[in-house]
Amino acid sequence: MFDQWDELQQLYDTLNQELVSQDLEGSRRVKVQKKAALISSVLEKKAEIDQMQAMIVDTKDQAKQTTDPELSAMFAEESESLEKGLVVLQNELDDLLYPAEEFADRAIFLEIRAGAGGKEAALFAADLLKMYIYYAAKRGWRFEMVSESYTDLGGFKEVIVNITGKKVFGALRHESGVHRVQRVPETETQGRVHTSTATVVVLPEAQEIDVTINPSDLRVDYFRSSGAGGQHVNTTDSAVRITHIPTGTVVSCQDERSQHKNKATAMKVLSSRILAANQEKLLKEQSRDRKLLIGSGDRSEKIRTYNYPQNRVTDHQADITLKKLDMVMLGELDEIIDALQMLARQNRQSESSLLEPV
Repeated sequence: MFDQWDELQQLYDTLNQELVSQDLEGSRRVKVQKKAALISSVLEKKAEIDQMQAMIVDTKDQAKQTTDPELSAMFAEESESLEKGLVVLQNELDDLLYPAEEFADRAIFLEIRAGAGGKEAALFAADLLKMYIYYAAKRGWRFEMVSESYTDLGGFKEVIVNITGKKVFGALRHESGVHRVQRVPETETQGRVHTSTATVVVLPEAQEIDVTINPSDLRVDYFRSSGAGGQHVNTTDSAVRITHIPTGTVVSCQDERSQHKNKATAMKVLSSRILAANQEKLLKEQSRDRKLLIGSGDRSEKIRTYNYPQNRVTDHQADITLKKLDMVMLGELDEIIDALQMLARQNRQSESSLLEPV
């Protein structure tokens, strides 16, 4: 809970004094104006909260002093309404003090790859995809396949999908990492429990202003599509593979019949991967001293275990265990997502920069 209100007011006064100076350089002025405007909004919201709290105290005092049942009921109703309003104001203050994570409103590219465990890992990757499809449908998001590589048992070696909707990245960003499954594989004849893994990567969809890619840094290859898609995709070089030479990032897309559409989609995925890599590098640099890499979405980090024999799922980031794996696999992810977002909020609170110099 932020409680340095006197220091914040002093900083606001100092920034305003700086703004009236005619010697203030242009780029510095923009930064100071931005910081002063944010602090002004925070202080105004704090004043609204103080006023609301005073009204609540006053209403409760009046309720204690009256002996009229009707007045007592009226005061109780008003007090309840004011307290609900106070919660709303406090949440609004929190949003100003600890802004939502960057790109929270963005659409995403969700990538799932089979890890250790062979064909069973590929089947688990397919199950994870279904889980996210169910969750997306529940949230009213749009779900579109981008690229997939099947196995003969119906699993996925790799699958990439695009999910669009309200606050998609904000909800799913903490899904990045290694997901581990413990169950008896369909191919297991002796009933032994095996452990397999799949890796999930959640990329915010890049926009033109986020990433600049020099066309000369790209190698574009066209090849014949394979797998699902009908006769047409197997007789034309519609599939596209784009290599970003400086980083070695490779993206393939063969889901569309049109070579042009596949290239456009591959470029979107490539831009999103480069954006995510830049953000991950920045986060590590910022966190090197603070040591706050908990829940960073590191792709090597084991984040969740799905235990089928015990119908149990454990999220290791939020330290939460649910005994309803069957429902989770049907898209009932809200408890886990909410816990992860609460953890992220706590981390943002611990590293608030409002009082830091401009």
